[in-house]
Amino acid sequence: MTSWDIKPQGVQGQLKTVGGNAGELEKALNALLTAMSEAAQAAGTAVPGSQAETKLQGPVPVGAPPLSQKAMGPVAAALGEYLTARKPEFKSMAERIEACVLGAVAATNEYLEGDLDQAKAAQDAAKSVNLDILREKTGGKK
Repeated sequence: MTSWDIKPQGVQGQLKTVGGNAGELEKALNALLTAMSEAAQAAGTAVPGSQAETKLQGPVPVGAPPLSQKAMGPVAAALGEYLTARKPEFKSMAERIEACVLGAVAATNEYLEGDLDQAKAAQDAAKSVNLDILREKTGGKK
């Protein structure tokens, strides 16, 4: 571990690049969710028009959605199942990106303070996607 030679400015530059790419990934995932929602709404249902909506009566709190719900067709259901199945993968991507960024920050800070053992611990936490340790080290939110 004594052979480390970290250049903080280089780390900062890479973190900016990763942050920009993470922002682009977020935009792409949001666009995916919007497109899937629009596709589900446009797909329609397999029931006649008058039965395509369940009409429910009753008081609704201010700001709450109406009680009536449109029937969900098979395409919308399939798209919902797809997104539900992919949710853990989307979450994993976000957690890995966060772990890499926090790990790089924590390891670099420890390196600058001369604590190579703590820098190694930060690297190991990033590799294992241990966000609790990394957030604690960098003062991030839990």
